[in-house]
Amino acid sequence: MSTSQTDLIVQPLISKNVITNVKCSDPLYRVELPGLEPLTSRDLPSFLVPSNAYAFVLSLFAEQLEMLNKETNPKILVNTFDALEHRALKVIDKFNMIGIGPLLPSAILDGNDPSDTCFGADLFQNSKTSYKEWLNSQPKSSVVYVSFGSICILSKKQTEEIARGLLKSNRPFLWVIREDPNKKQEEEDGDISCRKELEEKGMIVPWCDQVEVLSNQSLGCFISHCGWNSTLESLVSGVPVVAFPQWTDQGTNAKLIEDDWEIGVRVVPNEEGIVEGEEITRCLDLVMGDGEKGKDVRKNAKKWKDLAREAVKESGSSDKNLKAFVDEVLS
Repeated sequence: MSTSQTDLIVQPLISKNVITNVKCSDPLYRVELPGLEPLTSRDLPSFLVPSNAYAFVLSLFAEQLEMLNKETNPKILVNTFDALEHRALKVIDKFNMIGIGPLLPSAILDGNDPSDTCFGADLFQNSKTSYKEWLNSQPKSSVVYVSFGSICILSKKQTEEIARGLLKSNRPFLWVIREDPNKKQEEEDGDISCRKELEEKGMIVPWCDQVEVLSNQSLGCFISHCGWNSTLESLVSGVPVVAFPQWTDQGTNAKLIEDDWEIGVRVVPNEEGIVEGEEITRCLDLVMGDGEKGKDVRKNAKKWKDLAREAVKESGSSDKNLKAFVDEVLS
């Protein structure tokens, strides 16, 4: 790939321009970047579309790229591994992208006791049992884990739809629902209307050790916002994903999960932007069911789990990449 082709990807950010002709309402609209698979408007990072509400993000990226442009041979350590994103790592040849991931606790990558990574999980428990004990009591590959990361707060309407979908799926679940720190007492009660019914089928907690949860043999699916850390953690754990992206890079990660790595499916929201309960149930049935789609997803999840762990083993791609970088710095 020539330098001029690389500039087609990098230059728009450096010049603080946005892809202004993206037709966000057209699901068939495609953006083609050199050396990469085509992206539809919903696959693009949210800060690259006209509806972006966080203009300052582009300025921060532009500053970083401008600094890199001043370097004669810039090297960037990336939390990924060669087998997972070999094309993306090579396509921007102006910068030397070095995969050194997945960056996760060694206890997970080595296949040891995942509880070694847990900090304070026992602080969050209900009156009967901790979530760890509850997970250990569930059948293998049966539990749906639901979490939207440490930043996103879902609307009450969306939360209610997720609850409906989980109940209709009739599967045990562990759902992390964080309290909104900005919510005022006088505002409408945000609790789920069917919470009692939910707690009879699954478990709702304000926090959990995600890596430990995903490593539990009871896990069968992860309903995820598809942040990069969560994406890698599910991939390393071999857990299929129902992709439920919200903003930033999450739409792009969801596209990779569904189309490139084929380890899950992506939800389709309605015209109001809400993912309805029936859609959530449909996706869970696809991923966890006995049909061909579920079998393929689980097979691919196992494949990527093995490749991810191979990358960080001695003489694996990430191991060799990191050692070569350190040797160069010290030489």
